[in-house]
Amino acid sequence: MRLHRIFTALSIVLSAAGALAAEPAMSPTKDDMKWLLPKVAPAPADNKPTPARVELGKMLFFDPRLSSEKNLSCASCHSPLFGWSDGLPTAKGFKSKVLGRASPTVVNSAFTSLQMWDGRRASLEDQAMGPMESMDEMAMDLSALFKWLNSSPQYKAAFDKAYPGEAIDKTTTSKAIAAYERTIISADSPFDRWLRGDKKAMTTQQVRGFRLFNDPNKGNCMACHSAPNFTDGGFHNVGLAAYGKENPDVGRFAIKALPSMKGAFKTPTLRDIALTAPYFHDGSAATLMEVMEHYNKGGITKTDLSPNMKPLNLSDSEMKDIVSFMEALTTPPKAVSLPVLPPN
Repeated sequence: MRLHRIFTALSIVLSAAGALAAEPAMSPTKDDMKWLLPKVAPAPADNKPTPARVELGKMLFFDPRLSSEKNLSCASCHSPLFGWSDGLPTAKGFKSKVLGRASPTVVNSAFTSLQMWDGRRASLEDQAMGPMESMDEMAMDLSALFKWLNSSPQYKAAFDKAYPGEAIDKTTTSKAIAAYERTIISADSPFDRWLRGDKKAMTTQQVRGFRLFNDPNKGNCMACHSAPNFTDGGFHNVGLAAYGKENPDVGRFAIKALPSMKGAFKTPTLRDIALTAPYFHDGSAATLMEVMEHYNKGGITKTDLSPNMKPLNLSDSEMKDIVSFMEALTTPPKAVSLPVLPPN
C-alpha cells in the first residue's frame, strides 16, 4: 500500500512537470528585451522634433488642399480610423483611381529607413512629398501649392515658428510632415507591457504564440519580422498568388535590379497589425489567419521565392497561437484631435 502511494505521488509529480514543460515560460527572458523599442524615435539632425514642427506637420497631414482637387490629404490613405492605413485592399488616388498597392501604415515608420513598399524613398522627409507629386495619387501642382502656402497668413506664421529663417518650400513642407509622422508610435502594447514586467499583460496563448513566432523550427517569423520593430527593413518575395499572373508587380526589382529583388516587397512592421487589415502589399489576405495559412503553405507562387519561405507544417492551434500573439502587438489607440486648418 505504501509503495503504491509512492508510485502515485511520483506519477503526479511527473505529470505536473510534463504539463509545465508543455507551457512556455510566462516571464520574458533577457534575450526577449531586444524587442523593446528605443524610448525616443530617431530623427535627422536638421529636423529634430519640436512642438511647432509637429503642429505644423499635423496641419499639413490632414489638409486636403494639398491635393489638386482639394479632396485628398495624407490622412485619406493613412487614417487613425484604420490603424493609420485606409482599410482598403489597395489605395485609391486621383479621381478615385484604384492603385496597385495597399496603403502601408504610418505607425512606427520613424524606426525604418527606406520607405514605400519598394523602398524607393530614403527617409520620411524624402517620402513626404511623393503622393503630392504622383499624378496617380494627390496630383498636386507644387508651384501652386507653395504659392498658396506662402500667401496664407496662418500657414506662413506656422512655418516661421517651426522653421525660422527657412523658405516655405518642398524641403520645409517635407520636414514638417515627417516630424508629425514620427509621433505616430506604437510601443505600449500588451507585449511591451509584458516585456516590462507585467506578467499578466499577455495570455498563456499569446506567450506560446510569441515562442512559436521566434522558433526557427516553427513559425520562424522573426527571420524577417525582427526586433525591435518587427521588421528587418528588407525586401522579400513571399510567393503571393498575384506574382504568378502575367506581368506581375516586380516590387523592389524596379528600383534595384538584382535577381533576389524580383517580386520582393518591404517587410511591414507587425505593430498594430490587428488594426490594418487587409494584408500584404496587394491586400489579398483579409485576416491574420489567412496570412498564417499562406506562410504555412510556404507561399503559392514559387517563382523567385525568398529563401526564407518554406512550408511551416504548423497545426491549426499553433497558427491560432501566433495570431493571438500578433493581436497582442496593438497599443491602445489614443484619441486623435483634428487640427484647425487655416481658412485660406
